[in-house]
Amino acid sequence: MKLISWNVNGIHAVVGKSFLQQFASMDADIFCIQETKAQDDQVAEALSSLSGYHIHSNSAEKKGYSGVAIISKKEPISIINDIGIIDHDMEGRVITAEFDSFYLVNVYVPNSGEGLKRLEYRSEWDEVFSNFLASLRQKKNVIVTGDFNVAHQAIDLARPKENYNKTSGYTQVEIDGMDKILSKGFIDSYRTVHPDKVQYSFLSARFGARAKNLGWRIDYFLVDERLKENITDAFILDQELGSDHCPIGVTVGI
Repeated sequence: MKLISWNVNGIHAVVGKSFLQQFASMDADIFCIQETKAQDDQVAEALSSLSGYHIHSNSAEKKGYSGVAIISKKEPISIINDIGIIDHDMEGRVITAEFDSFYLVNVYVPNSGEGLKRLEYRSEWDEVFSNFLASLRQKKNVIVTGDFNVAHQAIDLARPKENYNKTSGYTQVEIDGMDKILSKGFIDSYRTVHPDKVQYSFLSARFGARAKNLGWRIDYFLVDERLKENITDAFILDQELGSDHCPIGVTVGI
């Protein structure tokens, strides 16, 4: 099964470019989108030309903000929006699709913000989200993907020393949060396949970051450790344009 995930930084913006052609060429069994920046009906309208796919989305109460969607060839058994805690369920950050043998969780993790003003909230989020994943994992295998807004290791960003504990996405609090999620029974599929490869999934639109390859790997497929031997590939499609993030993917026998 081939799974793709992409923070598109606005579904209307990418559909207005070449997203639909890119989507077709990637030919994923399941395609996850983060940061739709649209309400559910707007997501459905933007993707209305896709045939043969089932589209489910979860939107923020605030219009034009956050939002996630799952596009799949197979109809899910069920869809779960959010994580069941009111304080964390207003921003349309999580959607879970249940299939026969696994749950697929698509997440857009909160950014700690400029000046790390949301760092405490982010820490709370990581705790609650890790517990949500653990509860799902008691029922079936779980694959979780999305924009986690953290570079987990120094190899995962171009300038670790300059950013450590100063910049959102590379503080010890956020690193500890990712450790907590992984400790619930998950592995980073990309690092499992490519332990030493330097490649980034986010390159800012500012400062010529893409041309200089000054990026961050903050988008992940975390795979249930019980499926480790089933992973056949994990990749970042860093030549695909349209967003400040790159599509990522994994192929797994499931």
